[in-house]
Amino acid sequence: MEVTGDEPEAEQPEPEARQGMAPWKARRVRMVAAGVLMAAMGVILVVRLATRSSVLVVGVYGLALILCGVVIELSRNGRTRLGSWLLVVGLAAAFGMDWFVLP
Repeated sequence: MEVTGDEPEAEQPEPEARQGMAPWKARRVRMVAAGVLMAAMGVILVVRLATRSSVLVVGVYGLALILCGVVIELSRNGRTRLGSWLLVVGLAAAFGMDWFVLP
């Protein structure tokens, strides 16, 4: 049997397609999410200051705003997983402090 250029010699298995988003798309999603959460933290800070003015309120929500900015920078530099974990843990801590510690 003669092999021509049209016929493959052996069936080559297709490489598996990558699952998930492209890295640039994941960075963009995390940057947008951190930006939206930063705006939300700003609104919550204004509302909380209107109901009770305390240095602790400014401290907790100020740190949450700084954390969102750090996550945006981490995402811009390709550290999206680290930024995601930091965002989740940091905002959970901020809301926990608001719930348990703030008067």
